[in-house]
Amino acid sequence: MDCIFCKIVNREAPADIIYEDEQVISFYGLHFSAPVHALVIPKKHIMNVMDIQEDDERIVYKIHQGIQEVAKILGVENDGFRVITNTGQHGQQEINHLHYHIIGGRQLKWDM
Repeated sequence: MDCIFCKIVNREAPADIIYEDEQVISFYGLHFSAPVHALVIPKKHIMNVMDIQEDDERIVYKIHQGIQEVAKILGVENDGFRVITNTGQHGQQEINHLHYHIIGGRQLKWDM
């Protein structure tokens, strides 16, 4: 598989890792849109939210638990942050591996 996120999970590609457990891994995003920009991904390759299956229930929980931990590590848990996942072409998904952006560290606006 030629998925950059799978390569990060398998330590075949570099990443600045923030948090990791048995189901998820988090690392800093490359394109910063705010002072805090991190990604949380499942270690299992799931293309996007449309591919989540019933047996992925534990993974979905662990992703959200990972988001909570990363928010605490990066110090945005009290002031707030945004969690974004993109799905498909119109959602501007660039990497076909489920991933959640944690964006914060300043007052965010809706620029659509």
